[in-house]
Amino acid sequence: MKTILAILFLLTNTIVSAQEQSNNDQVRKFQDELNAEFKNPEKSPLSKRERKKFTGHDFYPINENLRVAAKFTRILNPLPFQMKTTTNRTPTYEKYGEVVFEIEGQQHKLTIYQSHRLRQTEEFKDYLFLPFTDLTNGEETYGGGRYIDLRIPDSDQIVIDFNKAYNPYCAYNNYSSCPIPPKENDLPIKIEAGVKAVKK
Repeated sequence: MKTILAILFLLTNTIVSAQEQSNNDQVRKFQDELNAEFKNPEKSPLSKRERKKFTGHDFYPINENLRVAAKFTRILNPLPFQMKTTTNRTPTYEKYGEVVFEIEGQQHKLTIYQSHRLRQTEEFKDYLFLPFTDLTNGEETYGGGRYIDLRIPDSDQIVIDFNKAYNPYCAYNNYSSCPIPPKENDLPIKIEAGVKAVKK
């Protein structure tokens, strides 16, 4: 009996370790793609001079505890609204759903949005937008908050990986027009994951 239990324990640990490795590989891929985007003159928010100096973003170490399984609730019949940005631009969004999750035993809720413009395109028709602020802003991370990209889930569960949190373009230049995270998405904790503040 002890041998069987030991084998089951080892198998379980092996499966968990493999899953964590797979998740971490996805985060590293995200980091590599973000760095590549910033080096690409056709996509980068950086000036030519800044691109030459750019060696990569400063990321927090990958934190498994900040990859959370959240309860997803679709908001029925949402009303379109104009989201505030750092400029006079007011793109149309709607509140697509709410997510509830726990971090270190504390429950939190965030709202997920959908862009009316992006959902008209084939590439982004299932794209969801999660802007948020937390207690690291203005110190360890960009003061205006960060973003996470998501896709429409096929169930009432969704994984939110804060290790994939990234800065809006406004963190890198003075001319971009960036959505401002609504107050309802202000987390009263530190999210020490994802991209840190821009190196000076």
